[in-house]
Amino acid sequence: MAEKTVVLYPSLGVGHLNPMTQLAKAFLRRRGVAVTIAVVDPPEKDAVQAAALARLAAASPFITVRLLPIPPCASKQYSHPIEPVLEALRAANPALREFLRSHVPAVDALVVDMFCTDALDVAAELAIPAYIFYPSAAGDLAVYFHVPELYRAAPSSFKDMGRAPLNFAGVPPVRALDMPDTMQERESDLCRLRMQQIARMPEATGILVNSFEWLESRALEALREGRCLPGRSKPKIYCIGPLVDGGNGAGEGNGERHACLGWMDEQPKQSVVFLCFGSRGAFSAAQLKETARGLERSGHRFLWAVRSSRDSSEPDLEALLPDGFLERTKDRGLVLKNWAPQTQVLRHDAVGAFVTHCGWNSALEAVMSGVAMICWPLYAEQRLNKVHMVEEMKVGVVMEGYDEELVTADEVEAKVRLVMESEEGKKLRERAAKAKEMAANAIKEGGSSDVEIREFLMGLGKIH
Repeated sequence: MAEKTVVLYPSLGVGHLNPMTQLAKAFLRRRGVAVTIAVVDPPEKDAVQAAALARLAAASPFITVRLLPIPPCASKQYSHPIEPVLEALRAANPALREFLRSHVPAVDALVVDMFCTDALDVAAELAIPAYIFYPSAAGDLAVYFHVPELYRAAPSSFKDMGRAPLNFAGVPPVRALDMPDTMQERESDLCRLRMQQIARMPEATGILVNSFEWLESRALEALREGRCLPGRSKPKIYCIGPLVDGGNGAGEGNGERHACLGWMDEQPKQSVVFLCFGSRGAFSAAQLKETARGLERSGHRFLWAVRSSRDSSEPDLEALLPDGFLERTKDRGLVLKNWAPQTQVLRHDAVGAFVTHCGWNSALEAVMSGVAMICWPLYAEQRLNKVHMVEEMKVGVVMEGYDEELVTADEVEAKVRLVMESEEGKKLRERAAKAKEMAANAIKEGGSSDVEIREFLMGLGKIH
């Protein structure tokens, strides 16, 4: 069979570039396919974006990376961090069109990120089958498909509906306040843009979802049966995850073993609570102090990556944490500044619980590692992920107060003790261990996700 050519087109941001890189590697493992990642290269990228693009370029010698330069976007004030990303993606359409048109051999399929729906026009113009890669939970997709119609009938914006439950096919009820922040204000330009993007997603030939059958069977069934898109034709759903970093150092520093892993080696099995909140997970000084007090009172060992601002400035731990905290807890705790090698830590036998912001990549890494989660969502779709993780998948418990000004020290202590000491925590850890087993089954040869990837590759070049 002649080799097929697939171009992947990710959105910007670590949470989108990383899983797209893992998708490329998953395709290459099946052979018979050549993969190019075409990625927007904005002139005003920050240090985090620049580092992510550098890691992408070094991901694999078998993946061709093509940077698509775009003109500088007009300087203006943005109300949300996703707005400049969406603007950059729109500006990249001419560069993407030129790249695809000149590609030799001809491209058999274009796989675009969920935020890149404008690229569907380019694919249609060039008669290239276009697929969407959905790097978050299938449950989120089931919810999103409903939202444009729901908003047309709703009496107000989600932000005004508070704790009112919203009902969607295939997932537990979702409180309005747990809907993504980009959708909270119905009349905002950003919400209108997101509604347009979501309404276009069913135009794709198919949607590849970074999840697996056992973890989200109810949501996947609703998607495949068309219950999330009443009255519209449904795209083919391929459930192909979990796609996560292998934890061998790629994307985690310079390849040397981080010093914290040596500290972990000295801790008893499943004794450490790991707190890590992604590349944008920053907290106020007041919240850091409450968290520290809760950890100290719990009496449990901990590894904590502390970030106090969203830039890369180094936090002053002595000033941010309670007086004497570092000295009092030095025998059972380790505090890192800004960053931890998350994948490697989660796979370490010493980890007993993971306090997470519920970013989907982090959630899948914990699932793959069999680690129970304490869910503390911060932004984007993380509150929605929390609903699935706690109520549907039952691999985590919620840190109450995440939706208020402050999570208290009492709550931090209580949830750490629940997971690490209680009968409920024991059941949670058993469920996490089962999820790890089922994730491994999904991606092994003949597993549910392996079969779906093969089905996708076998169908390349066909426009349905």
